Amino acid sequence: MARLPLAFALVATAFLPGSVRAEEAPPKPISAPSVATTPMVPGKPARTPYLSEAAAPDMVAILPSPPRGQSAAEAADKAAFAATRSLKGTPRWDLATTDVADGASAILEDFACVLGQRIDQTRAPTLMTLLERVRLDISRATRGPKEHYRRLRPFVGNEAEICVMRTAELGNAYSFPSSHATQSWTYASIMAALVPEKATQFFLRARAYGESRVVCGVHWMSDIQAGRTTGSAVFAALQGDAAFRSDLERTRVELGKLLAAGGTAPDQAVCAREEAAFRDPIL
Repeated sequence: MARLPLAFALVATAFLPGSVRAEEAPPKPISAPSVATTPMVPGKPARTPYLSEAAAPDMVAILPSPPRGQSAAEAADKAAFAATRSLKGTPRWDLATTDVADGASAILEDFACVLGQRIDQTRAPTLMTLLERVRLDISRATRGPKEHYRRLRPFVGNEAEICVMRTAELGNAYSFPSSHATQSWTYASIMAALVPEKATQFFLRARAYGESRVVCGVHWMSDIQAGRTTGSAVFAALQGDAAFRSDLERTRVELGKLLAAGGTAPDQAVCAREEAAFRDPIL
């Protein structure tokens, strides 16, 4: 009998219960809350987004529909999901598990290696306020296509390994586009505008953060690509908002002072793991 190509063999085996390893593993993290439901500041009312309904990009109109049927794009999504199950136990899987955390505080911490220091977020109120308000714009941008297409996540209907707990909330949350990927790309755009000499590194980290969702098994690769498009559209629309532009300039001054003053150096082992993720594609 002829041997199947590796990609198709992986697709065939990843969905079988017997393909999941039975060895003991540390407890898995609970999936990060949805961008749409997490309070911006616990115990305080959520701030308003920057963009009005009229100014917000219509991502249902902008994004192409997710892959479906027996298309080549859908086959590529399934092959990527199956192939990345083999990353369990590797440093890339560990990074993906760490990247489950989302929100302004988590992603700013993820940018510490790019900045060369950890930002004391209690000393950056303007930056945190800006990122938290933008998060509301991100939520609205991703909500439309999620509810319109109602795409199921890749682990639904199979027993393949994922790096977070399988919960009903996660299984019932729609997949397209990825809110995590949208957040990271939008925030990278903001940070690149604030610290342009590090723009390349911000986007490399944002790319790796989005791809972590594929490694984790909770998003299709096309969800991540759609998240990048959504993040770019949100950031472009924000350029036309006077309040955002004003806050961005105030943040530039605040962040510049913090970076000049210096701060705690990031964990170099973490930075090395991130650098490896930049160099080595997940597929």
